[in-house]
Parts: sequence; C-alpha cells; structure tokens
Amino acid sequence: MRIFFSILSIAYIAVIFLFAGSPIVSTLAHYNPYSLLHIPLYGILTVLLIFSIISITQLPNYLMTRLTVVGLIASIVGIADEIHQAYVPGRDASVGDVLLDLVGIVLVLFFFSWLFKTKTNAFTH
Repeated sequence: MRIFFSILSIAYIAVIFLFAGSPIVSTLAHYNPYSLLHIPLYGILTVLLIFSIISITQLPNYLMTRLTVVGLIASIVGIADEIHQAYVPGRDASVGDVLLDLVGIVLVLFFFSWLFKTKTNAFTH
C-alpha cells in the first residue's frame, strides 16, 4: 500500500508545480484572498507522505523521526514551489505562503503524532 501512496504523493507534488502557472490559480485567488488554501493543500500532501513512509498497521519504533522526515519533505516542497513561482509569469514568491504551508504541515503532523501515540498506548495497556 505504501507504493500506491508514494506514487500518489509524487503525482500530487507534480500537480502543485504544474498548477503554479495555470489560470485556475488566478481564478481561485478571488475566493482565496489570504492564500488560506495553502493550509489544506499542504496538509493533504503531508497525509499522503505519512501514508507513504509510515505503515499504519505496524507503527515504527522511530515514529517521531519518520514524522520529522515527512515534515521536512513537505516543507522542502513548499519552499521549492515558492521559488518556482518566482519564475512563473504573473506569480511571485511569498514567505507568507510558505508559513501557511507550514501551518498545514504542522497541524497534520501533530494530529498523526497524537493518533499514533494513542494507538500505541491502546496496545500496551
């Protein structure tokens, strides 16, 4: 199952970069004045990466390390996307967008950290 989510993660990242120069983004901008869609966009990416790296049925011993790796990968994608946007006509790079990406990433990481710890504690008691 992790291969499926790995492929899905790669495809999702490709779509993020492909849509950077798309007219769809300018259409969505009317409904997204504060760029708040970055939060769920990168939250979803983080979920896909978690399912790619961490097996839900067999929680790894190094859970926090793996969650940190997921967070770093998602953050690098967010930063790279903003750098990419700096070279797309009609778009610009924004530190604010990266911070919103990080909000989505961190929210998902905290949720899954709590979920995995709860599941692990249920098995040990």
